[in-house]
Amino acid sequence: MPFRTIVYCCLLAFLAGCATPKPVSKSADAYMKEGEGFYQNKKYEESITQWKKVKELGTTSPLLATIADLKIADAQFESKNYIEAAASYESFSKFHPKSDRVPYTLYRLGLCNYNQVTGYDTDQTPVKNAINMFESFLKQYPSSEYADDVRQKLADCITRQVRYEIYIGRFYLRFGKYQASIKRLEECIARYPQSQILDEALLYLEKAYMLNGEKAKGQETFNRLFIKFPTSKYIKEANNYLK
Repeated sequence: MPFRTIVYCCLLAFLAGCATPKPVSKSADAYMKEGEGFYQNKKYEESITQWKKVKELGTTSPLLATIADLKIADAQFESKNYIEAAASYESFSKFHPKSDRVPYTLYRLGLCNYNQVTGYDTDQTPVKNAINMFESFLKQYPSSEYADDVRQKLADCITRQVRYEIYIGRFYLRFGKYQASIKRLEECIARYPQSQILDEALLYLEKAYMLNGEKAKGQETFNRLFIKFPTSKYIKEANNYLK
């Protein structure tokens, strides 16, 4: 190839490279708005991507970076990635303890656990975590706008936990492990004294005491059942078992 042709080709390649436009860097505010648009259209992964770019520009827009932190957690929550969302809410509370959004993050952290709750015969870790989070929330923010919902969900969690403890207590009872049944049911009654389904727990506790040869404690447990739940459907069965 002639030298002149080679020089000409190189010049064209150089000019073409110069003509390629460089990507324009957007502002944190622009990324924030794009993320909000994706979020409104339920495109949560795309919104997270945009808000992470806001965080990368945190040194120039610290306030927007803080807002982006919380919005990322919300997007994870809405996409039902509760484990990731819980970690993000917890991180926000840790690094922004004076933010007025901390009650909201603690509320959402409780919901992350609550929304993972399944049946009473499965792993109860989400239930226990939700109870701890909701109880802690009510101690710190009893007058919060979220308090009523927290109380309702806490009551539901406690009922689920008591059902689980009764399930385990009955399991031990069925296989003749009376001491284990007594221990489990007594701890349940002591931990959740206001539960409205403790009458069933007291019934099986009475049975466990009687089958373990502790008739006096069986009678005492029946008395506890009769006094606290005089209209319980378990009264007749409990009385017959004493006889």
